[in-house]
Amino acid sequence: MAKDRKTIEDKFKWNLEEMYSGSKNIESDLKYIKKNIEEIKNYKGKLSDSADNLYIVMKLMEECSRKLSHYYVYTHMKHHEDTRINENLGEATKSEMLSTDLDKATSYVVPEILEMDEKKLDEYLKEKRLLKYRKMIDEILRDKPYILSEKEEQIMAQVSDLTGVPENAYEMLSYADMKFPEITDEEGNKVELNHFNYNKFIKSADRRVRKEAFEAEFGTYKKYSNTFAATLFGAIKAEIFNANIRKYPSALYASLFADNINIEVYENLITSVSENIPALNKYLNVKKKYLGLDKMHMYDLYQPMAKDFKMEISYEKAQEIIINALEPIGSEYQDLIKKAFSQGWIDVYENEGKKGGAYSWGSYDSHPYILMSYNNDLNSMFTLIHELGHSIHSYYSRNNQEYIYSSYKIFVAEVASTVNETLLIKYLLKNSTSREEKIYLLNYYLEQFRTTVYRQTLFAEFEKICHEKVEKGQPMTAMDFSKVYFELNQKYYGGACEVDQISEVEWARIPHFYSNFYVYKYATGFSAASVLSSLILDSRENVDRYIEFLKSGGSEYPLDQLKKAGIDMSKKDAVDNALKEFAKLVDELDSII
Repeated sequence: MAKDRKTIEDKFKWNLEEMYSGSKNIESDLKYIKKNIEEIKNYKGKLSDSADNLYIVMKLMEECSRKLSHYYVYTHMKHHEDTRINENLGEATKSEMLSTDLDKATSYVVPEILEMDEKKLDEYLKEKRLLKYRKMIDEILRDKPYILSEKEEQIMAQVSDLTGVPENAYEMLSYADMKFPEITDEEGNKVELNHFNYNKFIKSADRRVRKEAFEAEFGTYKKYSNTFAATLFGAIKAEIFNANIRKYPSALYASLFADNINIEVYENLITSVSENIPALNKYLNVKKKYLGLDKMHMYDLYQPMAKDFKMEISYEKAQEIIINALEPIGSEYQDLIKKAFSQGWIDVYENEGKKGGAYSWGSYDSHPYILMSYNNDLNSMFTLIHELGHSIHSYYSRNNQEYIYSSYKIFVAEVASTVNETLLIKYLLKNSTSREEKIYLLNYYLEQFRTTVYRQTLFAEFEKICHEKVEKGQPMTAMDFSKVYFELNQKYYGGACEVDQISEVEWARIPHFYSNFYVYKYATGFSAASVLSSLILDSRENVDRYIEFLKSGGSEYPLDQLKKAGIDMSKKDAVDNALKEFAKLVDELDSII
């Protein structure tokens, strides 16, 4: 049962008072933000008149955004401590309204920069005071070929309100309106299935429960598959519409453009994973043998191995293990981890009203903060070290980059967190003391590979195929989506599994398909982290390169950052090397069962 927050010791709670010591400081920042927003408005239509005007606006935007993000982060984290407190919700809402006001006030800046004479702009940017804004403005200019006229942009802005309709419809149907049937649990009790307990039942040691939950879940989605097909087709059409209007070569190209990622990265991922499916089949066959299954079905995929082995890990013990596991990155990195543990960075335990899940956050002018609900188990320890990876990445970025370049791209965001997780699993495996513990840990790690690299790449391939079909003018019905998905399931799992026909409808329950071409980043991030962790263990020089990567924030494009860290994601070798590690671990598991 969740505790009252007041009963939890301060050492287990984050210290937000370091961000604001009182309401007087908050009011001072609010006054500053509002004044700047009004000042920015005064320069509309005058940006190209002089270097002074350009500098003043860029500086005002930077300083206002920096203050506002500090206030925004603080109010939202304060709200997340106990979401029942209306006063905190009110402050968080106020910060959101101010963010909207700033967006409106600065909406003229990008169009005016794009309309400026390029020679004049280049002369302005040679001035010392404007030099730091060059990359920021260069990123704006990259978009120029795909920017429309002012009138067309206004139309597109209004249309953008409609593009979220398919996803909203999906969420309402999937999470609010749709009801699942009852199943019989391990103790023989009738339980209504839902999104939360399904994840427990699909891992049940009782095969009947797994099968019943799987068929009930997927059978329900099958009933509504025509509606889900309509929402997904609508979302794909919206993305293609946007790409076509802006004259991007394709929806995929448009999606990758912001991160300056070439399409070969996406295609190489699919090719590499496809070529390494035999290793996945071997893993599943090893698992099948260990679990004593005659045939493996799709509802058996998530059953853990060494199911009777339990790892109970207190928060204090987790701290000790994490510090030891991260020793290869060096004492400076370890000291930052110790600081996170001892200086109010982490809100550790669940309390009444606390927001669920886990995240790492903070502002440019604060240290990072972590919210989680530690539960004395292996998953909690991995969540903790994962979020610490994000936090130390942010710490290095903020302490080595200007505010405007301190935020890193999503493409690299999961690398630092997954490097931490990979070093932890390798440490635990090295120090395991029994056969069952080793099987348990190897299975845990291999499942991370399976679900993050293989499964997310299957999703990425599904997205690519479906978008290409729609771009060629082919309508997609539930039957069409299911056919594509079933064939991919056969490709990925057919060498070791009975691919149950009902699995064809899984596409209908994946919310990520409404975030255009996003899932591939999980697979590339995990692959990069796998290779980088091996490099870190190999030499001190690689550690130094990795720390420089963490310090680079958003000052360079993701592929360039990773290349300097020692991994070239534009080449197929990167994912190949990660999957060689997977195959090696499968062989190790096979040798001990």
